[in-house]
Amino acid sequence: NIYLSLSLNKKNMSEEDIKLKYITPALRTAGWELEDISMECRITDGRIQLKGGTAVRQTPKRADYLLCLSPNNPIAVIEAKDNRHSLGSGLQQAMEYAKMLDLPFAYSSNGDGFLEHDFLTGSERELGLNDFPAKTELSARYKQESNQGRGLTPNQERTLAQPYYSDANTVKPRYYQRIAVNRTVDAIARGQNRLLLVMATGTGKTYTAFQIIYRLLQSGLKNKVLYLADRNILVDQSISGDFAPLKKVVHKINVSRDDPAALNAYQVYFSLYQQLVGDDGREHYSRLFKPDFFDLIIVDECHRGSAKEESRWRQILEYFSSAAQIGMTATPKETQYISNISYFGEPLYSYSLKEGIDDGFLAPFKVIRVTTNIDGEGWKPGPGQLDKYGRPIEDRLYTGKDFDYSIIVEDRTQTVAEYITRWLKAVGRMSKTIVFCPTEEAAERMRLALVNLNADMVRENPDYVVRITGSDAYGKSKLDYFISVSEPYPVIATTSKLLSTGVDCKMVKLIALDSLIGSMTEFKQIIGRGTRLREKEGKTHFTVMDFRQVTQLFDDPDWDGPVEIDENFEAALIRENKDDQDAGAPDDPDDPKDKPIVGRDGCRVEIVRESVAVYDADGRLLCQTELLDYARSVILEAFPTREDFVSEWFLSLPTDSIKNQLQKQGLDLEVLKADHRLTGCDDFDLIGCVAFDQPPLTRSRRAERLKARGFFERYGGTARAVLEAAAEKYVQLGIYEIGKAEMLKLEPFTQYGKPAKIAAAFGGRDSYQQAMRALQNELYQDTET
Repeated sequence: NIYLSLSLNKKNMSEEDIKLKYITPALRTAGWELEDISMECRITDGRIQLKGGTAVRQTPKRADYLLCLSPNNPIAVIEAKDNRHSLGSGLQQAMEYAKMLDLPFAYSSNGDGFLEHDFLTGSERELGLNDFPAKTELSARYKQESNQGRGLTPNQERTLAQPYYSDANTVKPRYYQRIAVNRTVDAIARGQNRLLLVMATGTGKTYTAFQIIYRLLQSGLKNKVLYLADRNILVDQSISGDFAPLKKVVHKINVSRDDPAALNAYQVYFSLYQQLVGDDGREHYSRLFKPDFFDLIIVDECHRGSAKEESRWRQILEYFSSAAQIGMTATPKETQYISNISYFGEPLYSYSLKEGIDDGFLAPFKVIRVTTNIDGEGWKPGPGQLDKYGRPIEDRLYTGKDFDYSIIVEDRTQTVAEYITRWLKAVGRMSKTIVFCPTEEAAERMRLALVNLNADMVRENPDYVVRITGSDAYGKSKLDYFISVSEPYPVIATTSKLLSTGVDCKMVKLIALDSLIGSMTEFKQIIGRGTRLREKEGKTHFTVMDFRQVTQLFDDPDWDGPVEIDENFEAALIRENKDDQDAGAPDDPDDPKDKPIVGRDGCRVEIVRESVAVYDADGRLLCQTELLDYARSVILEAFPTREDFVSEWFLSLPTDSIKNQLQKQGLDLEVLKADHRLTGCDDFDLIGCVAFDQPPLTRSRRAERLKARGFFERYGGTARAVLEAAAEKYVQLGIYEIGKAEMLKLEPFTQYGKPAKIAAAFGGRDSYQQAMRALQNELYQDTET
């Protein structure tokens, strides 16, 4: 009977009690120390779900137990269930987590025992509660069965024992970073010398590289490391950021100053590959270093560059061919990238943008596609039409591929700038923004248009809008400020190519695409500028605003597709070498004198179509609809008829509860007003217009009707003056501010005395509130006079 009582009691226990009273003691009995056991270990951060302008975190994935051989070296996961579940009911979930975490063992338990899945052998077995494997047993089984049963090499044993770098200022590696580090270190320990890691932009490639280098240096397997990049900012960011713990052994190569005799004093060397192979083709690397100087080389963003640039780093790698070489990239299948696969081999590990968004480590995004009349239908000059300087314009149909490339239409630049400005005014004027333009000259025209449209902000700080391009010395000097999390200015950066890759723009909330992008590599890198998350600073997602229909690349299977070798690579490389010989610099500062310039009177441009889309982690379109249709559907879901809405509106006054209700459904009324040029109306007219086809009235018109109907004549003296002033405040600030106690502390109300004295003019506080309520209700009476 006592055993039956204990059994029944166990059935009534919660999962937490089962863990506390049965599973944890069983692990401790098996010899697992408390520092070996992590409970409720968070694997992911939980995907951020976008609903319009609202971002909500989903529940993170957590492992009930994570068992570690050493810090950040897990070996098994356990999924616990209460005793009303069977012994193996949690095994599938444990196996899912083990596969995510790249672990060899998965267990489930309900407090009666354990069910084990061994990924090394593919077998499963049931264990008693007191038969859980000891730490030494699991470690021995892992070592014995690794490498298809061949066991670990001595070098693998040494690197496995090396911990990750950790201090108070260094974050623990995320699960995918740990896998990338462990696989890379293990492969090098086994003697593999050509490796490729594919990790999405924003997932911490530089941090991963640092941990790989640190563990290899600590184990003694590698002693001299070369880190190659193609931009100074990438090198400087890395040295001062993730590699700061190694600053005493780090050296940035300077081919004009470095003395080869003194270069042996360091362990980690950073360089631009353009420095090691000069524009004149001189092999500076051979003057500074012997071929066997480095035993490890990391190529950052190894997809990058034209065929000529690619040949530079290939030249360097071939010179240091005895070194282990790791390529790191973020891009999908692309000819330049595929050449790297041909060199480095198949990726040792891949972590995609899809996975990063789904796990909640990367920011989700929405896409607003904007079409102008001339982009959609094209534009043809009139008979004999001249440009603004009196030059003839070729008589043909110009399309989206021509604007800013072969012809400049000033009103198009103005229209794009106006749309961007309206968006910023709706969501926040200090939202960091990158506007990608076709050329450096186009970036300057866009800068000028945005400056004039945002003159109030430019007056506060002239760097509110800055052109940051390859040939703009002033703009490049502001790049560090633009990418800084703490520096507010510049806010808007207009660019051509300079910001498309590599630059860590953590706070960018808007990426405006006004240039044609034919390369999937470049497109993905551009999107990557916005994927960083900074929740504490208010960055939970970002927006891609597309004026050239280039976001159709999201629909391409290669958008975030598998890594593959292109069988036609050799032919493609020949073509690219030929193209590269004819190509100019990445940022071509075009001469606008060579192109017709159509003044604003010569071609009028307007927005004819807008649509919004939100992409899920698999790159699928969650919804794509006209912005107006989307808004209408949200409103009608909340208020099926106009009567329902009007009734709720009067009940809610003067609060903004309806606005907040729709905001929770993903509809931002302020953005909608800005998009549809209804900023002079309040929410009542916006909703009535969008959902119920009611002609909108401005706040000014509603205030005029109030006066025409004789509303103020019902009151006299101070009471009438206060109500007339309240109506003026309504025109300026909107309905939600009218009647608030704080209103009476503002001008012009203060000239009528303190709030108590003003209320007395109405006959008391209750009468004052009734009068304000009457004013609010009267504003929305439908009778037009």
